[in-house]
Amino acid sequence: MHLADHPARRRLSAALDNLAVTFHGMTARPDEHNCECHWGSPEELSLLKTPNVELEPDLLRRAWQATDWTDHAAVLRRVLPQFATALVAGRTEHWFGPEDAGYSFARGRWQQWPDHHARPVREFLHAWWAQSLTDPDAIVPAHQVFVMCAEASGTLRPWLAEWENQTGYLSDRHLAEAAATWEYELLGESLPWRVGWYEHDEEEIRAELVAWLLGHAAARLRAFGASADLQHRIRLLGLTGEDRWTDPHWPGHRY
Repeated sequence: MHLADHPARRRLSAALDNLAVTFHGMTARPDEHNCECHWGSPEELSLLKTPNVELEPDLLRRAWQATDWTDHAAVLRRVLPQFATALVAGRTEHWFGPEDAGYSFARGRWQQWPDHHARPVREFLHAWWAQSLTDPDAIVPAHQVFVMCAEASGTLRPWLAEWENQTGYLSDRHLAEAAATWEYELLGESLPWRVGWYEHDEEEIRAELVAWLLGHAAARLRAFGASADLQHRIRLLGLTGEDRWTDPHWPGHRY
C-alpha cells in the first residue's frame, strides 16, 4: 500500500478539510480585547476579527495559547482550521507540552458547541489519533497526540479504546514508547503530563491510566516483546509503598 493511500491519512485529510469548511468565515467577537503589552498589537487583534486571513505562526500561537480572552470559544473557532493543520504537521510550540494545545480546546468548551460545530472537532481528534497509531509517516509521536486528545476532551476512555482496537505492529511499538516515556512519573505517583485545566481531575486520570497499563497494556507489551525492564516497571505500578520500593526490580528512580 502506498502511503498516499493510507486509510487513516485519508480520514485525517478529510477531517481537516471539514474543519476548514465548517469554520470558514469565523471571527473573534467584534468587542474582543486583550492586554496589548502581553498579547499583541491592535493591528494583530484586528486580524482575529477578520475572517479567512492566515495568521503568522507566532500570532497563531499567541491566539490559541492566550488564557484571558472574553470569548475563547470564538477565538478558537476563528483559528481552528489553521491550528489543527499546524498541530498535525508538528509546527506548534507549547509552553509545557502537547497538553498545552489540549487546554486550548478545553477552554473553548467545544463539546458544548452545537452539534454541527462539535462533530467536526470530534472527528478531527479521532482521525488524528488513529493516524498517529497506524501511519508510519505520522509526524507527531503517538503518546503526544494521546495527551493532547485526552486534555482536549477531559477523558482517556475513547483514546484508550481506540488503542485497544488498533493492534498492529506500529500501534504496539507506540505503546512501548509511551510506557517507557510515562513509567518514571507514574512510579513517582504523578501523571506524566501537567493538568492545567481546573475541571480535569489529575488523580482520576492517573488511576485510569495505571489501571489500563496494568490490564490491557501489560499483556500486550509481553506479546510485543518489550524489554523485561520495561515490563517490570509497569508491573511495579500495581504495588504500593514498601512493596514497590523494595522489589528486586525497582529501577532505583529518585524523586
